Amino acid sequence: MGSMLAWLLTLRALEFTPRAIQTAQQIASLVNLSRAALMHSDSIARISLIKTMAEQDGVRILPREPSDQYLPLDDDALSQRVAAELLQQLGPDTVVARSVNEKPGLWIGFIINGDANWLHLDRERFNPGGGKTWLIWLLTTGALSLAGAALIARLINRPLKRLSFATSRVREGDFDASHLDERGVTGEIREVNIGFNRMAQKLAKIEQDRVVMLAGISHDLRTPLARLRLETEMSVADDDAREHMVADIAQLDAIIDKFLDYARPEHVQLKPVSLNNVVDACLYSIRDDDDMRIQVSMSDNIMVMAEEVELTRVIANLLENARRYGKTPDTGVTQVDIATKLLDDWVLIKVRDHGVGVDPLQLANLSKPFFRGDTARTAATGAGLGLSIVEKTIQRMGGEFELANTSSGGLAAHMKLQRAHASNGRPARAAARRSSSATSA
Repeated sequence: MGSMLAWLLTLRALEFTPRAIQTAQQIASLVNLSRAALMHSDSIARISLIKTMAEQDGVRILPREPSDQYLPLDDDALSQRVAAELLQQLGPDTVVARSVNEKPGLWIGFIINGDANWLHLDRERFNPGGGKTWLIWLLTTGALSLAGAALIARLINRPLKRLSFATSRVREGDFDASHLDERGVTGEIREVNIGFNRMAQKLAKIEQDRVVMLAGISHDLRTPLARLRLETEMSVADDDAREHMVADIAQLDAIIDKFLDYARPEHVQLKPVSLNNVVDACLYSIRDDDDMRIQVSMSDNIMVMAEEVELTRVIANLLENARRYGKTPDTGVTQVDIATKLLDDWVLIKVRDHGVGVDPLQLANLSKPFFRGDTARTAATGAGLGLSIVEKTIQRMGGEFELANTSSGGLAAHMKLQRAHASNGRPARAAARRSSSATSA
């Protein structure tokens, strides 16, 4: 708007004023020439001159009567400027009108030897709008203004887009890919980029220190725990007390593993992984357990984009959570169903138990670190990080995780992972045959 206003003022200075002055000078010259010609000609020649001017130049000289009714020029800026210039050049007695006695045109009233006369011109000889020049100027002004605005917006948005991308990479834990150019086109952009790079470097250092610290804590704690377990098994005579002490030490070791799992780096390398193989590997270690019954309903050759070890840890955590808190009330045995569904470029995975479920008010808190539901609190044997690890791991692999109570009872974990491509380059398709197997012991 500021640019267009400046253009309009420039147009007014370069177009309106010169046009008004030029038009007024032409009309004044025509009036003066007509006055001089009529003043220095006799009556016979005057009649012939008036007739010739009317026929050849469209200029009519008519007597001005006191009863003539005339209308002044239009109120636009150009017409008023022309009228003012004519009054200045021809004298204050000059009359400028757009119609006389309802006859339109350009009428100039002047005096010849004391007699009042009208000089009548066609309105086409005086164009207050400037023809198509005004429209061309407006279009040019708008085009130049929009081009300038687009260029400025592009210069501003380009570093902002880079900053937005770098911020998303930092959020995903990829600190190396978030480096911004510190030679920006403006001082403000340079300062922002330098500050962001320093912040990313410090966050990377903090993350590295956290991993090293947790690894050191794990090492320092596990060494005395191993010695305690060995001394307990050798020195405690009471078998029952020895078993409980060994179980407590094993629980402490498992809690340390949970802390390390939760503190793993955010960035993972995704690659095609066979979901069927991962599920089979998780079920292999619990096939002979008396307290679990697992039913699997999956298509053959389901490939997902994931990190195999991380995905195995997710399934194992869900099965362990179901073993502890999802026992069927009447039998005391944990029954787990594992099912999958293919949806375009995604694979939906459902792991559900047939226990008593969870209070709906606590569902949103189950995946928070160190939170345990009422059932879990009564027999707390973990750190309260199992479901938190599952949610965090699924999100690191670009998926989604959600918990919900089922209508028939029990808790269901819903996971959504990206579908990968098979070795032949085509998306892995579900086989027509669906396998259903029950594993119990």
